[in-house]
Amino acid sequence: MPAQIAEQNSAGRAFLETALDAALNFFYPPVCQLCGEERAGAREGYVGGQCWTGVRFVTAPFCDRCGLPYDGDILHPFRCANCEGEDFGFRFARSAVKANAMMLDVIHRYKYSHALWFEPFLADLLARQAQPALAGGAWDVIVPVPLHPLKMRQRQFNQAERLARCLGRLLRLPVNARAVQRVQFTETQTRLSRPERAANVSEAFAPRTGRDLHGQRVILVDDVMTTGATTSACARALRRAGAVDVCVWTVARGT
Repeated sequence: MPAQIAEQNSAGRAFLETALDAALNFFYPPVCQLCGEERAGAREGYVGGQCWTGVRFVTAPFCDRCGLPYDGDILHPFRCANCEGEDFGFRFARSAVKANAMMLDVIHRYKYSHALWFEPFLADLLARQAQPALAGGAWDVIVPVPLHPLKMRQRQFNQAERLARCLGRLLRLPVNARAVQRVQFTETQTRLSRPERAANVSEAFAPRTGRDLHGQRVILVDDVMTTGATTSACARALRRAGAVDVCVWTVARGT
């Protein structure tokens, strides 16, 4: 009987996915939303095969602390100069792809223009790299980096939470989107130096009352990491909530 129920649930999910694809393709023509020429539908996140070649996955060598990718032949674990003297709140950070112009364009449109059709594409990139890397670890929960309530009202969704839930389904891990909260509204980090970024978000996050993470090992998820200031501040809040270990996974890695 359990096998029959599982089979029915699987068939139900397949039906819903097919129905969703059909609905999206009805409203959005199955064409790549980057070049406007190749055929690409909902399952591909509306990114065609040729544009896919613009993806640059993060592969070794990279800093074993912050995950910053490097060119060249480095055959042993190392830490980059940017990590010297840094006291990150997380144990290590990794990213799926390099934040080149194409990736930043997709993420910007996804976040700020409600281009949710890119979500399967972004979730797939994250899953391809994170799943094999995390498979052997005894992780307990996935936590997305929260938005400040004002930004949440402006955007109407938290991109980190949506990506975290995609990863959670794949890894069969629960997602706790209310473990920590963003208590300070901060302006964009893009124009700030590394020290300014750290200062800008140092007190931006706090544990939620009654959301105990005692003894849990946490995967913190966000869309982009550059200096690690935001994820580090959020990781410290998770540790104050009781987490004993925090790693970070993001879709893209800036430099």
